[in-house]
Amino acid sequence: MPVAGSAVGLLGVALAAALGLAITAPPKRAGARVVQLGLIALAAAVAGVALGTLRLAAIDRGAFEGPVSRLVAVRGFVTAVPTRSDGEVRVRVQTADGRLLVEAHEPVPDLPTGRGIAATGILRPPEPWEASYLARYGIGEVLAAKRLRLTGDRRSGPAGFTDRIRDRAEQALGRGTPEAEAALLRGFVLGEDDRIDPATVEDFKRAGLAHLLAVSGDCVMLLALLGAWILSLLGVPLRARLISLVALIAVYVPVAGAAPSIQRAGIMGVAGVVALLAGRPRSRWYALGLAAAATLALNPRWLADPAWQLSFAAVVGILLFAARIRDLLAVPGGEGAGRSSPVRRALAEGAGITVAATLSTAPLFAHYFEAISLASLPANLLALPAVPAVMWLSMLAAIVGQIPGVPVEPLTWAAGLLVAYVAQVAHWLAAPGWAQVSVSLPSWPAVAGSYAGLLSTLSIALAWVRRRRGLGSSAAHRRALAGAVALSLLAVAGIGLGRGAAGDAGKPLDLRVIVLDVGQGDAILLDPPNGDPVLVDGGPPGDDLRDHLAGEGASSLAAAVVTHDQSDHTGGIEELLGSYPVRRVLYGEPARDVLRDARAAGVRTMSISEGSEIDSGGLRLEVLWPPRSLLDGPPPADPNDAALVLLARWRGFSMLLTADAEAESVPVDPGPVDVLKVAHHGSDDAGLDALLDRTVPRLAVISVGARNPYGHPTAGTLATLAEHDVPTMRTDLDGDVTIDATGSGWRAGGG
Repeated sequence: MPVAGSAVGLLGVALAAALGLAITAPPKRAGARVVQLGLIALAAAVAGVALGTLRLAAIDRGAFEGPVSRLVAVRGFVTAVPTRSDGEVRVRVQTADGRLLVEAHEPVPDLPTGRGIAATGILRPPEPWEASYLARYGIGEVLAAKRLRLTGDRRSGPAGFTDRIRDRAEQALGRGTPEAEAALLRGFVLGEDDRIDPATVEDFKRAGLAHLLAVSGDCVMLLALLGAWILSLLGVPLRARLISLVALIAVYVPVAGAAPSIQRAGIMGVAGVVALLAGRPRSRWYALGLAAAATLALNPRWLADPAWQLSFAAVVGILLFAARIRDLLAVPGGEGAGRSSPVRRALAEGAGITVAATLSTAPLFAHYFEAISLASLPANLLALPAVPAVMWLSMLAAIVGQIPGVPVEPLTWAAGLLVAYVAQVAHWLAAPGWAQVSVSLPSWPAVAGSYAGLLSTLSIALAWVRRRRGLGSSAAHRRALAGAVALSLLAVAGIGLGRGAAGDAGKPLDLRVIVLDVGQGDAILLDPPNGDPVLVDGGPPGDDLRDHLAGEGASSLAAAVVTHDQSDHTGGIEELLGSYPVRRVLYGEPARDVLRDARAAGVRTMSISEGSEIDSGGLRLEVLWPPRSLLDGPPPADPNDAALVLLARWRGFSMLLTADAEAESVPVDPGPVDVLKVAHHGSDDAGLDALLDRTVPRLAVISVGARNPYGHPTAGTLATLAEHDVPTMRTDLDGDVTIDATGSGWRAGGG
């Protein structure tokens, strides 16, 4: 390729010139030594740029290139754990013609890594929001699959070898413990989180424990310790033991998915073991630099990957502060200072690592996810005693499970109990409203300012504690304090930018549901604290839906859901498209005008049905009706019978959104709910009595227009609600009905 050729030429010229000058410069003169170092640094920088260019060209050459907007059929192998959200499955696939992303609507069976699939669908270019993410994996096209099936084929060669190891490990972790705990164990050890309940995943995120569901450096460290212990018990000599650990890490990294964080941890682990083999002192900073250089040499685009950045930020924080925090926690003050029990020192070690890693990643979380978890520190400290045991037991089960016939149930049973405790900690700490707060650092200067403030604050605090505890001070400490004060001043601007952006957003910290007063129609806005709002229906045309949304502080929508094709539900959405940011339009029965306007505006559309799910932040919308078979068959005589029925869940709160699907025709049984949106504006419904018996709602909401010509809500519907002692709010009487759900309850009001 021309770019690669010019890069090689540039590399050769730069290296020859720089190194030639460096060699001929007199080495004994101080100025010459500076020149030497500068030229060598220049050569290294140019070499890095040139090699990076070559590597990117090689990555991009492996991308699938097919005819966009054309129907194609592909066969290939799954190369990563699929993601499932919004009723859609997305999975990276390696075909004979290159890499691509395949997306399909649920239901889709399990797609284990390394299995062969066949898919038929329409090729499209990536959306702007996903293009850079897919480019990191060398993917330039997406296949929107109409059909997707497993072929029964499996990869061969080294990849097939790791696939078989992973399969046996998966099976071992699934024996002897309930499926919910088994899914968590697979997430902890193998990074396979696609089978974990979404509510549990959200608990882990809010509690700051999400890193446990993705394989990280902790896993490599704990695996190395476990391997060293087993090999020591077997009497393996030191040199052979170290070589075996290198091999163990080399196998584990691809088995666990070879994500940026696990690559970093694997390289650092191997560097440490090699240093021991060479009999040389280890430098943790050298190993970190080697890991950064090696991972970026493999894929220069990892530099922009949040997981890569978070991984290295955590390690830098640990190297800077973990030992100092550990020493302060481990050494008692006053009389007897300097002595501590082994238990206290072990707990201090874990606490130091936890505190340092948590604080050092907080600014990046605010930048990428616009939220930080205040529960992270207590949650991680509470989980700390159980996590190593969970890892060791699970890893041991995965290792033993490679041998046919050897029982692993005692190991997975114990690991399951411990991981259930960790999940309970996540649930407890995710529940309070303060567990996660919205904080945005939209720009890199704001992130840098926050890191400066964090560094200065932590340095000042640690130095102050050392003085109070009588652990001594020094000129170096005094200089550090002076520098920390200066950095604090620089941090103010950056932190202020972040807080200002968060304040401008004006979002509440909890879920807000607004049943909008749009006259004789339906429009319900669900606004989670850490995700974009979802709009279910848009009311009739001409009701200024855009102004309604602006009044609620909604500047964009994660999705607009069209429950069925009637103008009192679709009109407002049609008016939004093309003039308001909507990420996607979801529908059951096709609403032709809406789909036409969506495609003209470049908005993605997707059909959903029973079993689909829509996620935004911690909000989950489960589709309870209609089944796919009803949508694929002839249209029903009454379009209301095919309307989407959704169950909204956010932490402990639930709301049943029935659109116009009356209970007498639509058999849904979601169990008890907090709020029921009464179907079809409160029309007569012979099935309402039974539905109220099944759902026992604490509030009913009717979206209805004042003085409408249909007599809605009917006297019979109001009487049925009264007989069940269900308080009722109506948009014709109460205006917008707003429901604020918190971790401890919810409240409703009109306005």
